[in-house]
Amino acid sequence: MSGKHYIPKSFTTLLVYGRPPLVFGGMICAIAVMWTRSPVLYTLGAVFLFISMTFDLVDGWFAARYHPHPVMAQLADRIMDKVVYSIIFPLVAVGTMWRIHIITPDPNRAELLHAILVLVLTVTVLVRDNFAHFMRGFAIRNDQDPEYSEISRIRTIVAAPVGALLYAYAFYVPEGPATRIYASVSWLGNFPLRGLFFIEILFLIFNLGSIAMYCRKYGTLCLDELCLGNERLRRRILAVFPNALTFMNAMMGLLAIFFAYQGRIREAYMFLIGAGVFDKLDGALARKLGLTEPLPEETDKSHNITLGGVLDDISDAVSFCIAPAWIFYITLSAYSGPGIQKVPIGLIALSYAVLGIARLVYFTIDKNPIPGFFKGMPTPAAAMLAVAPLIIFMQAVNDASRWAGFWGMFCCGLMVFTAIIMNLYPIRYLHLGRFMSRNPWFLRLTLLLLLSVFTPYFGHTALAYMFLYTLSPLITWRIDPEIAARESRAKPANAT
Repeated sequence: MSGKHYIPKSFTTLLVYGRPPLVFGGMICAIAVMWTRSPVLYTLGAVFLFISMTFDLVDGWFAARYHPHPVMAQLADRIMDKVVYSIIFPLVAVGTMWRIHIITPDPNRAELLHAILVLVLTVTVLVRDNFAHFMRGFAIRNDQDPEYSEISRIRTIVAAPVGALLYAYAFYVPEGPATRIYASVSWLGNFPLRGLFFIEILFLIFNLGSIAMYCRKYGTLCLDELCLGNERLRRRILAVFPNALTFMNAMMGLLAIFFAYQGRIREAYMFLIGAGVFDKLDGALARKLGLTEPLPEETDKSHNITLGGVLDDISDAVSFCIAPAWIFYITLSAYSGPGIQKVPIGLIALSYAVLGIARLVYFTIDKNPIPGFFKGMPTPAAAMLAVAPLIIFMQAVNDASRWAGFWGMFCCGLMVFTAIIMNLYPIRYLHLGRFMSRNPWFLRLTLLLLLSVFTPYFGHTALAYMFLYTLSPLITWRIDPEIAARESRAKPANAT
């Protein structure tokens, strides 16, 4: 029997088809909770969701391994996933709004931002499910067996626990009965917002990664049928993906400003790192898709300025010029210590933003770029260098340290220095993102250093890292531009 085993068909059927009734029961309990605020109904609904989560974690494995018809079992499992997620995620989006309106009638900005994130996550989950269904159906119509990537399996495994956690948080009713079950569920209802943000953003990345995997697997088939040989139309469709990453770059910059207003410079710095990651990915994806090369019939050099390039410049200006300047101004202007108030903080911030935008303009109109290198410090690195000491400054202010004045003056001086070094065009800076792609050990080291975010020395680590990058032209200028321009460790096509 090749390792196959058979168990009672009713048990497999219960696992595969038992989730929708449980989730529907949880929805009824949630509606009743919003109407009556009953802790008993809240506990009952949460129990329904956790039982459904348990079924979801084991039903696919049992159905595929033990059922006599594994293909039909997998199909049924995915249909049940679609039904369950179509119920639970819109439900928790409504529940999160209900909680900040009824349970916490005076929500802070972090709670409002979390409610918006849950709504975005809900839309992403539903879009991903419908997109995956369309792409699998398209593959079947073209006589291809749909394959399920590992990231899609991970996404399915993560979806049920995330849904159950959000349900327990969204419909939380305080002052319930003193039972062990209620105590366990209500603990999730008071789950820290920072932890929820981390889990939801991670789940959002899984969904976007799953969409990307389907595009990579079946995108060529779809474009061949949609475009009918029209290369210009094909490029316009493909340009949506790097442009979406460019938009995320700008969103990261805006979120960094938002968190800086809350005095959370550490989180703002992490969003700037995220903006830098998206800035690397959009360019790499555009080159991977061949969007940076002109069409054969295009010989006019005016076509070098494209919509994607303009959007990229605008996003870079928001995330790496305006956002750091604004964060600097917000942080330093709120400090009332001696010495800092005499410094023209507003003028320094404005000068940084203007010089950063000038750096972007020069990068766009430069007719003799050096492959793999930047002339002057690139704006993403400059932003991270300028903001890093602000983390140390805020820690000193919160601890009432006597070093707060020193770090404030240091931040002012470094802001001016960074604005100048961005525009020292004879200095060549290596493309750090491509260097990481060519050297995985350096990427692993960078990720290891990022773990310092959980320690009080994150600002010091970030400042030291970016200071070493500032000095890197003393060594990296010797690297051959053909090597510096590589996206990976593979040799270029013209290499012998």
